[in-house]
Amino acid sequence: MTGTDGAERDRFARGAARIAELDGDRPQPRQEAYRLLAEVAPDLPRLAVEFAYGDVHSRTGLDAARRELVTIGVLIALGDTERQLVSHLTGGLNAGLTSGELVEAVLQALPYAGFPRTINAMLVVRQVLQDRADLPVPAPSTTEAPPT
Repeated sequence: MTGTDGAERDRFARGAARIAELDGDRPQPRQEAYRLLAEVAPDLPRLAVEFAYGDVHSRTGLDAARRELVTIGVLIALGDTERQLVSHLTGGLNAGLTSGELVEAVLQALPYAGFPRTINAMLVVRQVLQDRADLPVPAPSTTEAPPT
């Protein structure tokens, strides 16, 4: 075995550990997608685990919850990413985000991604929260503290 093989295993192990942290106890669409992809392109799920989670998501500088917020915003802007949104919304909740923070994050995408993508994303939020018996979402406070 070369040093590269060991490094690849480390990347995969780091990525798999981050995915396990984000997914929690429930099976996620990500796991099913990776299983199906392995039948036709076995390198694709491995590359996703190693690169997206082992190299990028596991970096220091942002905690897992903030990384999930960034990812959710990008997925909303891309559109047609329902399966990925379910996984990252769930990951965000498992990383400590609240249901209200997810709603606000999706609303924040509205001026940039537009109504269709924001509405579709909010329907995914609703489904994720319903599956977790976390509805209704508490109304946000209407007053905000002034900046310091």
